[in-house]
Amino acid sequence: MLLPNIAHPLSHRGTGSPSQGTRTARRWNSTLLPFFEPSLQETLEEVRGVNLSFFLGSRALSTEMSKQTVHHVAVIGAGHVGVPHAIVMAHKCPDVKVTIVDDDHRKIAAWNSTLLPFFEPSLQETLEEVRGVNLSFATDFDAAIKSADVIMASVSTPLKDSGAGAGYAPDLQFWERIARLIAQSAAGPKTIVERSTVPVKSADIIKQVLAFNNPHPMVVLSNPEFAREGSAMMDQASPERVLIGGEDSEAARAAVEQLVDLYARWIPRERVIVSGLWSAELSKLAANAFLAQRISSINAISALCEKTGADVSEVAYAVGVDSRVGRKHLTASVGFGGACYETHLRNLIYLSRAFRLPQVADYWEHVLALNDWQKRRFANVVVSSMFNTVSGKRLAILGVSYKKNTSDTRNSPAWDICRALLNERAELAVYDPRVSQQAVALGLRTHEKAEQLLRCEQDAYLAAAGAHALLLLTEWDEFKLLDYTRIFESMEKPAFVFDGRNLLDHAQLRDIGFHVYGIGKPLHTLPTEIVAPPAPPPVAAEQSLHMIKDLGA
Repeated sequence: MLLPNIAHPLSHRGTGSPSQGTRTARRWNSTLLPFFEPSLQETLEEVRGVNLSFFLGSRALSTEMSKQTVHHVAVIGAGHVGVPHAIVMAHKCPDVKVTIVDDDHRKIAAWNSTLLPFFEPSLQETLEEVRGVNLSFATDFDAAIKSADVIMASVSTPLKDSGAGAGYAPDLQFWERIARLIAQSAAGPKTIVERSTVPVKSADIIKQVLAFNNPHPMVVLSNPEFAREGSAMMDQASPERVLIGGEDSEAARAAVEQLVDLYARWIPRERVIVSGLWSAELSKLAANAFLAQRISSINAISALCEKTGADVSEVAYAVGVDSRVGRKHLTASVGFGGACYETHLRNLIYLSRAFRLPQVADYWEHVLALNDWQKRRFANVVVSSMFNTVSGKRLAILGVSYKKNTSDTRNSPAWDICRALLNERAELAVYDPRVSQQAVALGLRTHEKAEQLLRCEQDAYLAAAGAHALLLLTEWDEFKLLDYTRIFESMEKPAFVFDGRNLLDHAQLRDIGFHVYGIGKPLHTLPTEIVAPPAPPPVAAEQSLHMIKDLGA
């Protein structure tokens, strides 16, 4: 507690100079109090050292805060970052009340129903155990903020679509709005935790808004989300690491310890990393940039493999067994997608340019450029392999989510490939086990030909019926279990398979009769009865005579 606010007599009397304030604080912590008031000393003895402490000046939050148990957590944002984390926290800490609050009434209604806004393995089952027990969904920000001990902000940080830095700079309007909501509603000290990925120094914006609009001491921490979509529930229950960043102040250290204690309820303490505030904010951007860079690196090698006859899977294995490199994220594909990698790369590029580091910006720009090139290259291979035209041909698109085990299609490579094929006037039959027809229409809404050339099917067999080619763009496990003999019989001939994830058994498909293309795999030429060998160039009569003489005729 702040010394001037201990009691009304103190507020009137003040503490004088800093040295006087130091002596006064010491006397309040002794039996010789600075002044007399009837019953003051008796009441003080009951609460001092229990839930009342005396500090001087900026030591606004007691170190006792680190020993306090968190009773209520408010999670702002009912999306992919906030909800899985909140569900697991509620499941692991049954005595902690968790409220997820969002201003989207339809989304909150969906979370309170059986038709959830998005899919994650085991999310619905775990949700059913805690919803209505110690987990609730609401739209009342004021009530959630007032009663919460800890506020975890999991709001969107999109890229600016206009103005300075458009396409690269982060749009922080939602963060400023949340800071103002907290300042307006908070009736006491709060710990605000950044859960979404934000650019470095974003915490300064929150702190400034809070400082100017709320009299209570606030602490801002960074606790970035590292869980992977498609395995988010498992990652939340047993993460590889939890990173908590705070400033070097007593109040921040107390808040960090409070958050560490909360996570220690289900996560071993050795997995919890404590760092500086700016290090934590930058670490998430750097982690995603490194992962994206690995994908672009192996995709660059995949193009070289196709030219030389090497197999990218064999190359990736040989490289990955080196413990300095590791084997994870060395799977060639049509490219990376999702809401994180591209957005965070662009944030990192913008940040580098803002700090006048053009070489750093150019490096990460090339990672992004190679990912775009890989998607275009795949679409070009489809067209060139099918006799340089796909106009009027039905192509079955298997999977449009950016990875398996999620319904998220944001920045999915499938959209860029589909747009390129629609430009060639291909007819697309799309099937994805977790992506709705509305989401497919929304993903391709900007393409002028989508309405005439695009349709969604209820299963892979319907999508393949009458198709000239299959394009596997998402590595759903169910695609490995399909009856490809049945599919082959229903397709136009020659039947092509373009495996953008190297998921299928290519040798088996060729035995069935398919012509198969895999990312970074040795190319197999088509039979001569389908593609005739190029005719030799015409030879003049005089040149022919010289050739005969050279052969000794």
